[in-house]
Amino acid sequence: MQTKILFICLFLAMSWSLSAQNGAGKTFDFGLEIQQYPTGFLLGGRAELGWSAHHSMSVRVGYNVFDHKDFAIHQSEKGGGFGFTLGYRYYVKASNQKLFFGARTDFWWNSVDWKDHIGLSNEGIGNTKIIVVQPTAIVGYLFLINEHWVVSPTIALGGEINVITKGEPTGQGVIFLWGINLEYRF
Repeated sequence: MQTKILFICLFLAMSWSLSAQNGAGKTFDFGLEIQQYPTGFLLGGRAELGWSAHHSMSVRVGYNVFDHKDFAIHQSEKGGGFGFTLGYRYYVKASNQKLFFGARTDFWWNSVDWKDHIGLSNEGIGNTKIIVVQPTAIVGYLFLINEHWVVSPTIALGGEINVITKGEPTGQGVIFLWGINLEYRF
């Protein structure tokens, strides 16, 4: 399943790259995205296609590492998993630069190792597999460093929703993320 998702995302990125070369006002950015939140860290490759002066779509393929800490249902919840993101951005300035607002949804296939009653005779351990949907609103600022390199700090607010759970329930809820994108503009 993850191989199919990766193949589809790479195919879309290559298709967007070719279409981005076909007209004025279109942009194509490709690079890395790092996001952090109070209980975790996301790292991924991302591609963004600006199809007009103010609008763009993006895709990210990445890995999510987390430790739910005090937000957990269990005493300890740690894990990670692969996933992808689909997003939209509206740039206030034409040419897909500077201030932007957007919406995006992440899909994560996570494995959570949990523990309860740590250090006691009735210590319990287990593993839960979850599929997470994470819709967020995002705001950021795209800095055009030179003709090709762009940097975008971002903040996002949304929800982390466990839509499929195989095993004990694990933490979910409101999520606040901050991050940065470093990309090459073709």
